[in-house]
Amino acid sequence: QVQLVESGGGLVQAGGSLRLSCAASGDIFSINAMGWYRQAPGKQRELVAFVTRDGITQYADSVKGRFTISRDNAKNTVYLQMNSLKPEDTAVFYCNLFPVKGNSWGQGTQVTVSS
Repeated sequence: QVQLVESGGGLVQAGGSLRLSCAASGDIFSINAMGWYRQAPGKQRELVAFVTRDGITQYADSVKGRFTISRDNAKNTVYLQMNSLKPEDTAVFYCNLFPVKGNSWGQGTQVTVSS
């Protein structure tokens, strides 16, 4: 198991930016891919983006061109830079392995975008 602690969420106006961080315990260097996920009220959790150990990234269509995922293996940290935020981005954001492979979820960080 890899323990994960998300931070950086908050309340922002539409068009604004936030940078989320995910600190992992243990060595994530050996983990192939890490992902950011989100769950909006009344909806299922969905994958937002993932980044492989080699830095290959992929994004959900809804965030392409606005979000950037990155990782710092030395700091065991994964980031999600979110620009041009929209009210529909409002959700609890989580990081986890990609695929999850049964790893436990952290508490997540709330992102609220006001119109």
